[in-house]
Amino acid sequence: MHDEFLCHVTAYGMCDGRRIGVPLGTYRAPTLALALWWLRDRASWIAERLDPLPGTTGIPASALVPVPDGVPDVPALLRAWCADVTRQETVAERLAEGRLVRIAAGDDTTEYELLAESVDALRMQRTLPALALPMV
Repeated sequence: MHDEFLCHVTAYGMCDGRRIGVPLGTYRAPTLALALWWLRDRASWIAERLDPLPGTTGIPASALVPVPDGVPDVPALLRAWCADVTRQETVAERLAEGRLVRIAAGDDTTEYELLAESVDALRMQRTLPALALPMV
């Protein structure tokens, strides 16, 4: 069982013809449950900032505009992922196996990426090349 997880959230967009990543947060989760909680919390945080729920105060009237037809609804995708128990269980199983998990949603300007991986798996990957040196 993997006991500790490193989680990241990054937004990617284009600037001067290059793909640029902007870190939105990192968390070293001491348990699998806290890693999943943090990923859901960050996905909800992004969704709320892109598409505030009705009744949210402090937003100027002209700040929000409808998204054109055909553009993916990132907030809806992130909220759906947070609410999907089956997908949460799949993420938990993969993390428990030591696999990297990537959840991504993007529209026509930005891709939002949530990553999580086992700290133990990262340590093992670093030591594998040293353990696999050819005998000369």
